[in-house]
Amino acid sequence: MSAVTNAAVAIEEPRAVAVASWKAPIIFGIFTVLFALLPLLAPRDGETTFRLASADAFFAIPDVILPANATAWVAVVVLAAVTVFAFVRASARRSIPLWLVIVYVAALLLGFLAWAAAGETLRMISLLGGALALATPLIFGALGGVIGERAGVVNIAIEAQLLAGAFSAAIASSITGSPWAGLVAAMGAGMLVSLVLGVFTITYYVDQVIVGVVLNVLVIGLTTFLFRVVLAPNTETLNSPATFDTVSIPVLSEIPIIGPILFRQSFIVYLMFFVVALVWFGLYRTRWGLRLRAVGEHPQAADTVGIKVLATRYRAILLAGAVAGMGGAFYTLVSVPRFNQEMTAGAGFIALAAVIFGKWDPIKATLAALLFGFATNLQGVLSVIGSPVPSQFMLMLPYVVTIFAVAGLVGKSRAPAADGEPYIKS
Repeated sequence: MSAVTNAAVAIEEPRAVAVASWKAPIIFGIFTVLFALLPLLAPRDGETTFRLASADAFFAIPDVILPANATAWVAVVVLAAVTVFAFVRASARRSIPLWLVIVYVAALLLGFLAWAAAGETLRMISLLGGALALATPLIFGALGGVIGERAGVVNIAIEAQLLAGAFSAAIASSITGSPWAGLVAAMGAGMLVSLVLGVFTITYYVDQVIVGVVLNVLVIGLTTFLFRVVLAPNTETLNSPATFDTVSIPVLSEIPIIGPILFRQSFIVYLMFFVVALVWFGLYRTRWGLRLRAVGEHPQAADTVGIKVLATRYRAILLAGAVAGMGGAFYTLVSVPRFNQEMTAGAGFIALAAVIFGKWDPIKATLAALLFGFATNLQGVLSVIGSPVPSQFMLMLPYVVTIFAVAGLVGKSRAPAADGEPYIKS
C-alpha cells in the first residue's frame, strides 16, 4: 500500500458513537416553559402577516396570516411534545436526532415571530436575506476555525483575523480605489495573524489558547490606536473604501423566496458559497484533506508514513487565516463603507462557537453560523416593527443563542484528538 493509504488506515477517525445526553431535553424544557409564559402572561391580539415573496417574483405567493396568540399556543404544544419525546429518548439512552432539534427550533421561531409581530407584517425576504448577510463573516470565520482545528491548532484568534482583515481591507481599498485590492489585503492580514499564531504554537510550543487570546487583545489594541491616530484624521484618503455592489443573478434572483435571499447578494457572499463547498470537498475528498485530518487526529502516525506534520499545520493555519480575512473584508467592503474600532464586536468568538456547535464540520458549522446570523438580524427587525420585547433582551439575543446552542444542543461531540496539542517529534 502507498504511504497515503497507510496513513488512512493508521489514523482513521474513530466513528462517532451515539451517546445519550440529558442536556438537550433539559434545555428544551426550560425554553418551552419560558416561551409558554409569553402568551400566558402577555397575550397579543391581532394577526401576524408573513410576506414570503417580493413584488418582482416570477409568480405571486399569497401572504400567510396567522393569529398571534393562537399560533403561539400551538407552538407551545409542539415544543412540549418534542421535549417529552427528547426525554423519552434520553431515558432509553438514545441520542437526540438532528431533525428533532430542527423541528423544535422551527416551532419556537414561528411561535415567537407570530407573537412578537402581532398586528404587523414580517417581510421574510428581508429577514432571511439580512440574516445571510450578517452570517457571512461568521461563516468565513467558522471555516477558518474548522481548517485550523482539523489540523490540530486551536484558532482562538479568529476575532483578530476578522478585525485585521476589516482594517486592512479599508486601507487598501481606500488607497487603490478597488475593493479587489481590499479583499486581497484582508486575506494577507489574516494570514499574518495566523503566521504569528503558528510561530508561537507550532514552532515554540506555546499554549495555543493563550496565544490566541493575546493576539485578539493585540489586534484590538493596535487597530484602535491606528484608527485614532491614522484613519480618523485622514478619513477621505484612508478610510473611504470602494465597496462591492449588490449583484442580482438574472432569472435566479426572481425565483420566489430563495431568489432574493441567495441571488441578490454581493460578490463576497457568492464567494462564501464557493469557499464552503471547496473546504468541504478539500477536507473529505482530496489527499490534502486526508493528510490534514491525519495531522489533527494522530500526528505521530502521520509522521511515521512521511507526512510533514509541522509544515502541514503551518499551511493549514495560513489558509485558515486567509479565509477568516475574507470575512473581515465583508465588514468594510460590503456592510459598512469604513472601518470603526472593534467593529467585529465579538464575531470571532461566535464563529468559534459555530465550529463547536457544528462539530468541526464545514457544512454543520456553516448552518450554525446561519443560526447565529438569523438571531442577530432578528433583533434588528423586531426593533424596527416595534415589538414589545425589551430592546436589551434583543441586543443580547445572538449571544444567548450562542451559549445555549453550544451548552445544550450540541450534545456529545469529539474534537480532533490532537487539537490543541503541540507535536514534538520524538
